[in-house]
Amino acid sequence: MIGYITLGTNDMEKSAQFYDALLGELGAKRFMESETFIAWATTPGQAGLCLTKPYDGNAATAGNGTMVALAANSPEQVDALYKKAMELGATDEGEPGPRGDEGYYAGYFRDLNGHKLNFFHMGQPAG
Repeated sequence: MIGYITLGTNDMEKSAQFYDALLGELGAKRFMESETFIAWATTPGQAGLCLTKPYDGNAATAGNGTMVALAANSPEQVDALYKKAMELGATDEGEPGPRGDEGYYAGYFRDLNGHKLNFFHMGQPAG
């Protein structure tokens, strides 16, 4: 159902380097690009993540209560992607681990622009 998510940035070059390295771990590559917009996806028909300089010319800000959740193939991949995000300069918002009893495993972080994201894996419920 989701086509793509767009996040604002005030430093396109630095943010693009962050997402090239981080999303590359999932096999995602840039598939659309201009001076003010870059989009990544594993394939153009799948959901993508985009960066943009705001159209209105005002500074980009992180949405309070907004979060982007990116699916991983396993809890181990969640761990590796979270670690990669930290190495790239992200800030911790909750280390990887199980959340609840529903088989949900996630690690939370903020990107270089303050946007909250997580990598998650939905496995079998505990029990």
